[in-house]
Amino acid sequence: MSVTVGSAGHTSVGRVRTLNEDAWYAGEHLFVVADGMGGHAAGDVASALTIAALTVLDRPGVHAGEVAVAIAEANAAVLAHAVDHPEATGLGSTVCGLVAGNEGWLVFNVGDSRCYEVAEGRLRQITVDHSEVQELIDAGQLTREEARVHPNRNVITRAVGQDPGPEVDFFVTPAGVGSRLLLSSDGLSTELDDAQIAQCCATTTVPAELAALLVRVAEDAGGRDNITVIVVDDVVVDDDTRPRRRSTTVPRDLIVREVAQ
Repeated sequence: MSVTVGSAGHTSVGRVRTLNEDAWYAGEHLFVVADGMGGHAAGDVASALTIAALTVLDRPGVHAGEVAVAIAEANAAVLAHAVDHPEATGLGSTVCGLVAGNEGWLVFNVGDSRCYEVAEGRLRQITVDHSEVQELIDAGQLTREEARVHPNRNVITRAVGQDPGPEVDFFVTPAGVGSRLLLSSDGLSTELDDAQIAQCCATTTVPAELAALLVRVAEDAGGRDNITVIVVDDVVVDDDTRPRRRSTTVPRDLIVREVAQ
């Protein structure tokens, strides 16, 4: 048995901001979204530096230690940029991605960019946000619905570009089972709740169509932040090379590579 991957990504500056500080990468074995912070001072630089440091992971069999090293290198690159460009002090980036590991898809995150799984018509958030409102949710002081409109909803507790460097969270989800995975910056989850995201996922089996649809619906809901989505479908291929997949997945139809410059 082998596995092929269908993927597509889409990004938008949104309806309010003038600079897109998001960056994304969709390769053969690695898929990453980074959401820069720092505004015109260099949020877009921070996200680009983060993505650039992680592209070395685009290969099968990656383990968590290698991801942690790559993110540490990204952290060092962002901090070094701030030293060389004092006007950019305070820049940083979230990062969320998935890579082909030895035990399945290795999902990782720092900050509040997210990874979701869509299977059997259900949406499940795999990652846990590193944010003030998530801490309040964990403490039982906020519901998820209240957190979406809380005034501190954009305050994150971990980021690439902090000293000391951030701890990375890891999760493993099975590969080759026909699941659909979504990576997104918080511009998506700020505008759409889980039910709305799931509803969009039910409308198409084509990754490129879904990525564009999610971004467009988030724009129509307000588009107050940059919005980036990557859709990843993994498909089991039997020895006779005929793919088996769930109704929500398709074979590779588009690979997009984009790194913000």
